[in-house]
Amino acid sequence: MNTANTTLDVGLGLPIGDPAALLTWARRADAGPFSTLGLLDRLVHDNPEPLVALSVLAGATSRVRVQTEVLLAPLRGTALLAKQAATLDRMTGGRFVLGLGVGGREDDHLVAATDLRTRGRLLDEQMGVMRRLWAGEAYGDGAGPVGPAPARAEGPQVLFGGFQPAALERVARWGDGFLAAAPPSWAGGLFDTVRRFWAEYGRDGEPRLVAQVNVALGPADVVQDARSRLLDYYAFTGMAERMAEGLLTTPAAIRAALSAYAGLGVHEVMLYCYGVDPDQVDRLADVL
Repeated sequence: MNTANTTLDVGLGLPIGDPAALLTWARRADAGPFSTLGLLDRLVHDNPEPLVALSVLAGATSRVRVQTEVLLAPLRGTALLAKQAATLDRMTGGRFVLGLGVGGREDDHLVAATDLRTRGRLLDEQMGVMRRLWAGEAYGDGAGPVGPAPARAEGPQVLFGGFQPAALERVARWGDGFLAAAPPSWAGGLFDTVRRFWAEYGRDGEPRLVAQVNVALGPADVVQDARSRLLDYYAFTGMAERMAEGLLTTPAAIRAALSAYAGLGVHEVMLYCYGVDPDQVDRLADVL
């Protein structure tokens, strides 16, 4: 599949195992065919903090978007998050995409002193506040506006991840698009639901649809490294083996997935890498 002749963007989800190497990944991706650099978020895990890391990577690149995939907003103070997002959006000239989710790991919420049971409601409250702050309105309660103004008047592009109906509805209520970490066989139904909510809310245009698929391309040791790290990351779910089984490890499998997502009307596919070998950037570029 030659993605250069389609409207399908292809981004890279960056590995978290070697933060110091991410500059190499970013520079190679910026020089290649990739559209976006994505970075996941955890608190109780050995991963770089995504807003800090993406700020560094944005400064080392000039073209690609930088995207949280997804940032766990309920773990963070709302006004500060709005300021951080607006700053990164402004300083990158609109290259920042704020992917948001609620997070399902109990330990993350324990450390952040947030209530796991009310995280969805909190995210909705946060979005109301952030949208007002990005528009230049006062915070309230005797506090004025929180700048700087983002590159876009309405704030950075916001994508929501998730699988439950409330998460899919949130795309239409507050967001610009949806990020689906699901195979094509499952993602199609999620996209249809997002589109339905979008229409019910009377939103103009269409939601931006972004898919995520796990990949590892290279010698056996690269694939094994990715598989081991993926198993470790998803161990808490009890479904780590099933996640590892979905790892795409050949050019043919990756091209087939891109074609399947394109058939679902997806705008972008994020090829998420768990293995730390930066030569995967070039190998994946050759697939496109």
